[in-house]
Amino acid sequence: MVAFCIQIVEGNPHLRSLLGWHLQQAGSTVYQSADIRQGMDVFQHRQPGLVILDSELPDGDGVEFCRWLRQQQSLILMLSVRNTEADIVEGLRAGADDYLTKPFGMQEFLARVEALTRRRVAMPPPISLDCGDLKIDLVHRRVRFRDELIDLTPQEFSLLYVLAQAEGLPLSRSELLRRAWPDAIDNPRTVDTHILSLRKKVETDPRQPSLIQTVRNVGYRLNLESLTPNASTPANDYSSPRRKALVQSSAQRMAVGDS
Repeated sequence: MVAFCIQIVEGNPHLRSLLGWHLQQAGSTVYQSADIRQGMDVFQHRQPGLVILDSELPDGDGVEFCRWLRQQQSLILMLSVRNTEADIVEGLRAGADDYLTKPFGMQEFLARVEALTRRRVAMPPPISLDCGDLKIDLVHRRVRFRDELIDLTPQEFSLLYVLAQAEGLPLSRSELLRRAWPDAIDNPRTVDTHILSLRKKVETDPRQPSLIQTVRNVGYRLNLESLTPNASTPANDYSSPRRKALVQSSAQRMAVGDS
């Protein structure tokens, strides 16, 4: 098996530990989560390439969490006691790359993980990120906003890209420093300076920003609701009750110790 960063989101502690032990023995780095809340937090901090996801979690529906993970472009192996054809179709349509019904054999589980990790290694990296009015060219490191080419510094480009990757979720200053800066920086206010610079280039009124929003006691988020979705692709439902709950949960967790 190819060494890989894998996250297990499973409510059963015994199964979670067993799967984690076998994956570690196969050479993978493994992070474990007991529910959706922990799962989201770990995913945002560790950015695993593959998520092993239980369909039924203590604090919510794993299928709904699967839809959120799909937006983060992670591979997903769904585990479930639901074994009807309708259940499997629902899981796959929610974004799972594979679906394994419980109970299952460990050799089959490891074989499916190996197949998925081979797929990710063979996948070419994305060349662009399209958020409607905002288009980010990752090859030439160029940004177009409402059909206008925006002149950004390399650091401004990285910061905007990380915000766009978060799909509207708020990111703390420390998280932005970790993901958008090439070197370790101890001063979170560095983020504020670059946000101000970005706003001057993409906001109609930088003093009343609508695209890059401040989330009080947390950090910043990209307001995807302000961007016109492409007519050729379905719009993400950022205003759904489930989506709001995920955003609020993320904000509440990151508010602790990061103002």
